[in-house]
Amino acid sequence: MSHKSYKNFIGIDIGKFEFVVAVHGSKQVQSFENNASGWVIFGKKFKSELKDSLVIVEATGGHELGLILFLRKLKIAIHRANARKVKSFIRSFGHLAKTDRLDALALARYGFERHPYLSLFETVKNALKLYEMAQRRRHLKKFLVQEKNRIQAPHIDELIQESCRVIIGVVEEQIKKIDQSLQYFIDQDPVLKERQKVLESIEGIGPITARDLICFMPELGTLNHKQVASLAGLAPHANESGIFKGQRRVKGGRSEVRTALFMAAMAARNSNSRFKVFYENLIARGKKPMVALTALMRKLIVVANARLKELEAENIPTST
Repeated sequence: MSHKSYKNFIGIDIGKFEFVVAVHGSKQVQSFENNASGWVIFGKKFKSELKDSLVIVEATGGHELGLILFLRKLKIAIHRANARKVKSFIRSFGHLAKTDRLDALALARYGFERHPYLSLFETVKNALKLYEMAQRRRHLKKFLVQEKNRIQAPHIDELIQESCRVIIGVVEEQIKKIDQSLQYFIDQDPVLKERQKVLESIEGIGPITARDLICFMPELGTLNHKQVASLAGLAPHANESGIFKGQRRVKGGRSEVRTALFMAAMAARNSNSRFKVFYENLIARGKKPMVALTALMRKLIVVANARLKELEAENIPTST
């Protein structure tokens, strides 16, 4: 968590083409282009404000990563905020309107009021490159499924069927190349290589899931169990109103991580491990299979976080 005293709290609302900056305590905002030149201009204009500051950036599906990595090179503390939590925070003040300006101001206030409880974004070498390659692989896998479904459609024209076969071959080759590139970058970094090894030692987590966790959740190993479950979108939330008490639900978080954990949980459920026992105990207590599987996903990410935290502690040099 973030326990440091900060001089400023800077909220940044990021879009695909621009980002809006606000400093807590001021109603003024400024806009910049969301590209390398825009980041540099922002860094120069806000040089004094950025010193000893906490920057709060809302997760926007990757549009924020370039700026985050730029700021981390400047040693700026950053919290990558969960969109759902920020939205709830804004609503708690009765603000229903949504503009880039208001969002930036709200993020700055969110940082000011919640900073003792916020985790800091941790970067790894080649983080942006790893994220983009893993995201591209994810998109290609989705497209591959669509093409494979299309080729199995009844009464499909032979010309279209042949086109699908060609496309499937090309996409599979591209996925293979991305897999090789991802593994190359991980193998070149001793820290990432060791993290992958630790993750793969957990029942159910194979090479692909381990890579996805490294690429999509670089903070893993720096969070507590509640934070990591929430970041993955696996923390149960109450569904209650008056005397009505509905089933607790999970929502929000990073869909890429949940997808990876779903496959890992399926494998762990069928393995001869403590995770299988955990799952079967939940079923025996009357839990629905999907509820039990979600709980297993949550347990997997909590265990993965704890293992990487232990690894980090082992690598901290002790004073003599």
